[in-house]
Amino acid sequence: MSIIASGAGQYGTLIIWVVILVAFMFFFMIRPQRKEQQRKKDMMSQMEPGDTVLTTSGFYGTLIDITDDTVIVEFGNNKNCRIPMQRAAIAQIEKANAGSEE
Repeated sequence: MSIIASGAGQYGTLIIWVVILVAFMFFFMIRPQRKEQQRKKDMMSQMEPGDTVLTTSGFYGTLIDITDDTVIVEFGNNKNCRIPMQRAAIAQIEKANAGSEE
């Protein structure tokens, strides 16, 4: 009878460790990733033409136009350098009126 009871205790300990491992993975891996996805979704919803953007490739530009899945970004002083790109290529946004607070 004691052999069966000790085997059940080992499985109980194993289940507790698995639950602890899953909880650890959730709080230190999955949860921060979800927060970052939500932050990026909020940032994308606040984009407006005229905002300064940083692309994932490291280029700064001015947002000219926004469509469903595509944005047009103007780079440099040359007004003819307008490049269409996916919304996902935007890494950061700086609002156009953020520096002109009086």
